[in-house]
Amino acid sequence: MDMELKGKTVKESRTVKASLILPSDTNHHGTIFGGTIMSYVDEVSAIAAMRHSRKPVVTASIDSVDFIVPAKLGFSVCVDAFVTSTGRTSIEVFVKIISENLQTGERQLTATSFVTFVALDEDGKPTPVPPIIPETEEEIYLYQTAPQRIKMRRERRNATQQFYDSLDITKDI
Repeated sequence: MDMELKGKTVKESRTVKASLILPSDTNHHGTIFGGTIMSYVDEVSAIAAMRHSRKPVVTASIDSVDFIVPAKLGFSVCVDAFVTSTGRTSIEVFVKIISENLQTGERQLTATSFVTFVALDEDGKPTPVPPIIPETEEEIYLYQTAPQRIKMRRERRNATQQFYDSLDITKDI
């Protein structure tokens, strides 16, 4: 029998990571590799989910990573992640990546993503998580729009399952 879990504010999960974009992080255009951004998204959002649940988590899905403006060599990137919604055992985390030209101070929204995690107990089974308490205008908006994103994920998952079911993986490659 599950105990009623006490809600937590968004700020309790907020996780921020700043990094300098070095030559090894960039492609032939002099901008950060998309895969590097995706790695930051997964890492920082997982920390936010664990801060919220105080449990180990596994990534259940990463919604599209939407790249808006490229981040260039010598800029910094700030990855900001926080919990926006919870289910019984699931945790939705919003991630925004802001790049900054360190010489001019100009900051731009570089990318966004939503990542969903499932919290696990000591046996590796899904376990209940606390509800979220949104406070700011942005947090309330993201909380209120979460049901739409959950519905889209379910639809995508069902369509993907139908696709998988149609594949013949017994053929030689």
